[in-house]
Amino acid sequence: MAERVSLINVLQKNPKNIRNICILAHVDHGKTTLADSLIASNGIISQRLAGKLRYMDSREDEQIRGITMKSSAISLYFKSGDANEYLINLIDSPGHVDFSSEVSTAVRLCDGAIVVIDVVEGVCPQTQAVLRQAWLERLKPMLIFNKMDRLITELKLTPQEAAMHLQQILEKVNAVTGSLFSAEVLEKSNKNTTSNEAEVETGSDIVYDWSAGLELTDDSHLYFSPNAGNVVFASATDGWGFTIDHFSKLYAKKLGIQENVLLKTLWGDYYANVKAKKIFKGAQAKGKKCLFAQFVLENIWSLYDTVLVRRDKDKCEKIVQSLNINVSARDKRLISTEPKSYLRAICNQWIPLSQAVLSSVCLHLPNPLSISDEKVEGLMCGNSHSFDSFPNETKDLKPEFLNCDQSGKVIVLVSKMVAVDPSHLPQAKKRPLTEEEIKEKREAARQKLLERQNQLEKNTSGEENQECAAKEIQNDNEDNEISDSPHFVAFARVFSGTLKKGQELFLLGPKHSPTEILCNHRIENVLAKLDDYPHITKVSIGDLYLLMGRELSSLDEVPPGNIVGIAGLEDHVLKSATLSTTIACPAFNALSKDTAPIIRVAIEPKLLSQMNQLMEGLRLLNQADPCVQVLVQETGEHVIVTAGEVHLQRCLDDLKQRFAKIDFNVSTPIVPFRETVIPRPKFDVMNELLETQEKDLKQKFKSKDQEDDADEQSYQVKSRRKNYFERKGCISVFTPGQEYEFVLRAVPLPEEVTRILESNADDLKILDRLDVTFREELKRKNQMDTTIETNGESDTNNTIPIEQSQIKSEALKRLKSLYNEIKEKFEKTEKGMWLNVADNIWSFGPRRNGCNVLINAVKDYDRPSIWCGILGHDDTRNKQYRELDRSITSGFQLATLAGPLCEEPMHGVAFILEEWNAGDFSQQNDVDSTESNGHMGTRKFGGIKGSLSGQLISMMKEAFRSAFQNQPQRLMAAMYTCDIQATVDVLGKVYAVLGKREGRVVKEDMKEGSDIFNVVAALPVAESFGFAEEIRKRTSGLASPQLMFSHWEVVPSDPFWVPTTEEEMQHFGEKADFENQATKYMNTVRRRKGLFVEEKTVQHAEKQRTLTKNK
Repeated sequence: MAERVSLINVLQKNPKNIRNICILAHVDHGKTTLADSLIASNGIISQRLAGKLRYMDSREDEQIRGITMKSSAISLYFKSGDANEYLINLIDSPGHVDFSSEVSTAVRLCDGAIVVIDVVEGVCPQTQAVLRQAWLERLKPMLIFNKMDRLITELKLTPQEAAMHLQQILEKVNAVTGSLFSAEVLEKSNKNTTSNEAEVETGSDIVYDWSAGLELTDDSHLYFSPNAGNVVFASATDGWGFTIDHFSKLYAKKLGIQENVLLKTLWGDYYANVKAKKIFKGAQAKGKKCLFAQFVLENIWSLYDTVLVRRDKDKCEKIVQSLNINVSARDKRLISTEPKSYLRAICNQWIPLSQAVLSSVCLHLPNPLSISDEKVEGLMCGNSHSFDSFPNETKDLKPEFLNCDQSGKVIVLVSKMVAVDPSHLPQAKKRPLTEEEIKEKREAARQKLLERQNQLEKNTSGEENQECAAKEIQNDNEDNEISDSPHFVAFARVFSGTLKKGQELFLLGPKHSPTEILCNHRIENVLAKLDDYPHITKVSIGDLYLLMGRELSSLDEVPPGNIVGIAGLEDHVLKSATLSTTIACPAFNALSKDTAPIIRVAIEPKLLSQMNQLMEGLRLLNQADPCVQVLVQETGEHVIVTAGEVHLQRCLDDLKQRFAKIDFNVSTPIVPFRETVIPRPKFDVMNELLETQEKDLKQKFKSKDQEDDADEQSYQVKSRRKNYFERKGCISVFTPGQEYEFVLRAVPLPEEVTRILESNADDLKILDRLDVTFREELKRKNQMDTTIETNGESDTNNTIPIEQSQIKSEALKRLKSLYNEIKEKFEKTEKGMWLNVADNIWSFGPRRNGCNVLINAVKDYDRPSIWCGILGHDDTRNKQYRELDRSITSGFQLATLAGPLCEEPMHGVAFILEEWNAGDFSQQNDVDSTESNGHMGTRKFGGIKGSLSGQLISMMKEAFRSAFQNQPQRLMAAMYTCDIQATVDVLGKVYAVLGKREGRVVKEDMKEGSDIFNVVAALPVAESFGFAEEIRKRTSGLASPQLMFSHWEVVPSDPFWVPTTEEEMQHFGEKADFENQATKYMNTVRRRKGLFVEEKTVQHAEKQRTLTKNK
């Protein structure tokens, strides 16, 4: 091991021959088995154990479940055919959707990716997800078609059928890549639409250009093709793999055909006429065997038939001789008892998997020196900034970053913190002693023996001797003792400079911005007052480790371009961080996560005295897992939030066995919901029109008007009541001191607009920051105008300058396109109420980036739009913010964060503020307070003490909630997309389990050439617990579900519905004993939160049993 570490130390200094790669795939497609074969090529494990040992799965639950749950790295040595030596830093990542955050941590550290696909299952949902993740992180991928043996042994395909099957899978993979490419090109073209139109106008011949730029963009290098060498055909369980290049060299010598010709024609619609010694095109049209099936697959099919089916020893020996390989006598004896092992022994020498994969990696995947400017921008700048907006000190770091400068500034990215058992640390392992150390220990033992003999002579009491001996033994044990608490090692990559043990670096938090610091201060002044900057911390680097899967090896220094483990940062880094020798370095962007944690449980210790241990265990768990969230709710409950059921079980096992090491109680899973409103239904549950109720309501108000005329009330009050009735759902509220009156209503937001806002939450954060800047600039401008008017001067500049230099131009373009898209969707809706609404948006909520909207419809309040920061309106000088504008916004944020149904956030609701009247409304209030109906009402919220601003926040929160309650309320449930692969025999059982759990089938496809159905279903998250286990039991393991959070869906039933009409009572019964799904969900959440639940304590009171009768 020491020799291997020294060899790797030498290779680490040559970034040209370093490859940082990760293995990505759907679950059970063979990633870890492939990693075993690559590790066996370095002699770390035996070739016979490759695929069985699962070396990279070091956790016990990983071995039991048979799936990878964490990303782990190992450094491999490879010597290519041209005698070049390469260092390959390989990261094995999970394929289960619950652990996609581990994939994000692996992808961020790599330059290339190996995408593994099971040729029987084909392109699965997680395959598309990892391809998208690799695309976003700018990784160059290569493809491995794994489990080729299943085409022979399970599907029983002929070589020609297998070639067609593989071609179809390759087309699907390239279609996914093409969609990612076209989406990016179209997005860029949309951003540049304005500039393109300007160029078209200046031309003389072109009238209009609607091209997206796809035709002019070269995408030939993006796609996978065996001819390009970026596709490997393999069977990791049988230990073989090959590329087209291997057989092109073989047949070039055998047939006398040029190698480059074979390289182009071995894959595709080509066939050979051996007699004429010519290769023709159109094999499929003429019914001929393609070259790939004839020259490549038939040889492998023949080998499998001879060894596994017929087990012909004589023919096997001929095959071995023709291939010019040597098979040991031990392996030859296995042909009758273990033919798979004999087949593996042949394939390992004929077409070894490790040789095919590692050689392709070295040839086609990039080294650290090949990092592009675009990737550097994505890592360091993100969506809102660019390198050009940074100070000069920061700009100077870019060349060092691109060139992997060993003598430059140190820049290190920590992607996650890994909890390591103390026994796995190099310090805990016993190493062989040298002769000098053996002599020293022998001399020390003699000295101790002499001291004990002298003490025995002096001391007369045997008890004292025993105490002295016990103390010595205890001291010896204390010297050798290592703490049982887990040690944290940072999983990191050095991008620039040389990282050394004991080096002092700056730890830069995610909110660190060199622009804000260096534009106002010099670096020397900042370093002198480092305590004043909360996002900068000085840390000392502990031990450096070479990551070797389950083991760690100590290093003294690490050059740039390498992956390394860093100790000593557990007190400073929570999940990810940036390390550098200069504070001018910007912080790396946050990791992109495809799946957000959604399942939460509350935890409490069984013994209250162990609460501190539980809190410490939760802190360690939060640090060790990149996806889990640890929260303390307002009720004092300790809650962990996980991505799925499997992830939850892993976190609970870690908390119990590694971190807290105590017994604790776990609540039932807590599932989030959303609250929304829907348009007023035209029919009731019995499909009867609801118009009759409205006619009765109109008649009621007609009589009310007559009474008002008799009492000679003012015309203003009458017109206001009629106006309220025209606006369905409006409510009127007054401040406690009658200073202001507000009229508002809630309406459902168009679904398309809701989806847009939900998918652009990050951009809305940038918009909010620009809106805050715009407010400050407008306030400063108004103060300047006041000063100028006082001094008698004039100013002709009516525009409000916004400091946009720190915002990336692409982010501004993206916000403008977002504005145009929202405006277009609003105008395309059928109802005319949404015209010009986009310009009157007041705020988004909750947390100022949600999918709820506050709209300003007050006629006499010409408020600046929230988009003014990006649109640059020239008339903003005439627009002003009212004094209590922010109080209304704060009330809106609080109301949308906790709705009235069960204190869950709102979703897809638009609140329209119709009127904001000032003055004393005491007389009108006495009359208006008597109004109460289903469509409108006046509510007074009084008794609130404090300043007017604070009163208004609380009052507006209740007002928004009341407006929400004036509309038909519904709950929204979180929904999983459930992908199930099942055979025809168990398809009915799959549908039965889905129906039992409120699921519905969305799509059903049968895979060509097999009896496997791919079922896509929608399943509520609240009904998903135990779903995977139940479906495996019911189908005897023949169906395997994969759950991924998809969307929010309205629960159709009304949570407050009770039968009222005679027809409803006849149909549902007086008590409506049927189960109302929405009511069940709502009451469950309210009961958990300690809110009032309207339910009967006694459910069945027909019989009473006394204690004496029970005896």
